[in-house]
Amino acid sequence: MSSKVKEIKTDFLIVGSGLSGLYSALYASNFGNVLILTKSSIQESNSYWAQGGIAVAIDNYDSVDFHYDDTISVGCGLNNEVGVNIMVNEGLQRVLELIEQGVEFDGSETGLDFGIEGGHSRRRILHALGNETGKAIVDLLSKEIKKRKNIKILEDAYVMNLFSNSKSCFGCLVFDDNKKNKIAIHSKATILATGGGCGIYYKSTNPSSTSGDGIAMAIDAGAVVTDMEFVQFHPTAFSKNGSQSFLISEALRGEGGKLINHSKKRFMENYSDQMELAPRHIVARAIFNEMRANGEKNVFLSLKHLDSSRIKTRFKNIYELCMREGIDITKDDIPVSPAAHYMIGGIKTDLFSRTNIMNLYACGEVACSGVHGANRLASNSLLECLVFAKRAIDSAVELSRKFEKIPSSLIKKSIKYSLVSSDKKVERYLSHRIALSQVVNNYVGILRNKKDLLFALSEISTIKKNDLDSFDLIDSRLMNLKTIVYLITKSALLREESRGVHVREDFSSQSDKWLKHINWKIFNKTLRFTYSEHQ
Repeated sequence: MSSKVKEIKTDFLIVGSGLSGLYSALYASNFGNVLILTKSSIQESNSYWAQGGIAVAIDNYDSVDFHYDDTISVGCGLNNEVGVNIMVNEGLQRVLELIEQGVEFDGSETGLDFGIEGGHSRRRILHALGNETGKAIVDLLSKEIKKRKNIKILEDAYVMNLFSNSKSCFGCLVFDDNKKNKIAIHSKATILATGGGCGIYYKSTNPSSTSGDGIAMAIDAGAVVTDMEFVQFHPTAFSKNGSQSFLISEALRGEGGKLINHSKKRFMENYSDQMELAPRHIVARAIFNEMRANGEKNVFLSLKHLDSSRIKTRFKNIYELCMREGIDITKDDIPVSPAAHYMIGGIKTDLFSRTNIMNLYACGEVACSGVHGANRLASNSLLECLVFAKRAIDSAVELSRKFEKIPSSLIKKSIKYSLVSSDKKVERYLSHRIALSQVVNNYVGILRNKKDLLFALSEISTIKKNDLDSFDLIDSRLMNLKTIVYLITKSALLREESRGVHVREDFSSQSDKWLKHINWKIFNKTLRFTYSEHQ
């Protein structure tokens, strides 16, 4: 290999540092050496910023059967039912283990404090540090990881491509931004835990780094991607002119928060018997309708009728963030509107987190095992991370027992990658990124129709593959971005029905003809889709 490319070997390569990445790394360290890659830092992941909590049937008045039923109900007919059963049952065990490890979920002398969110029939949301559950869990796992001498972390590392011959994965090529060099990482098992791609939307609750790179690199490696039309919008993101958007936790509505319009009228009764605790897709659509009907850019969440001391304690972080914007949530209504929040689709996996590529696994938001169906039940995401991260490692330990030699053609290819991009290419990337984020936000949002989706596709097509250098670091990022936006938009155009978070104004009803999945894979160097019947 060229002297310009450093080579590293590891038993387990974990790409991503959210909950699924950290949990899988910690568990994998029991079986071999582990290397964690993250393109930013551990503190910049959706898991770290997860507010609501983790759903688990741990209370005496709850059961895994109730949790299962709620998940299936919200999923609108497309859940992998076996997967849901695994998630709610094994999830209970994983959470109990976290408690044993030292995660302190909020409670009192009388026991744990359970919250409730949209779509849940019982109070089963565990939270920590008020509304900073993700931070509490990630911080604990990070501390444990630092104690393990056989776990290494490489931050500011951008994966340029996976070493794959479309049958097996051998590791990946990485650009180390700190040392400005290329590293070829040779691994027995590669676990993608890169998170979703909702950061590509102009208005999103995600960090901008959440741009779907893991999905794009998996596609390039020969993996199958599925259900990309299902993008969940969080109903309530802070929405004030001149201010940065941030998440206003659904748990606030669980505690009794009321949604009101600019006429100060409560409106959820017009959309659902469950009022503010309806599933997310219903609440997001209701807010969107109210905004469009009245020509407003937001509605309001009112907490003024609730106990102010509890609100300040339970939602300390949100209280402080809103105070910085001049809003006292115990006295003032909070301006909110929907924002892209969670990608339900992703890399297609089985229930052991295996992709169709040998030695390549995926877990967390980047993966799609089918447990969420067409709409994710609130606070099931952290649970999914725990369950399928462990399953990925269990599967890898069983199947990935030795290093497979990287084909020489892949090694030669890695030498061609350029780390230095021209200012012109950087400017082009930034310009296209802003344009694409606005296109997908405006035309592939909560309510979709054929005219808007075709317009979005035409805008996406203005970025020509022939104009980009696939061996250039910045150009490859732009190609990844285009791929993700295209997959979401084209999938939304193909699914001619409304189901879960996917709502077509021109096909407003749910149809049994669409009890199927849209799968994407590269065939003969061309990205193509196929349908598979829902099992």
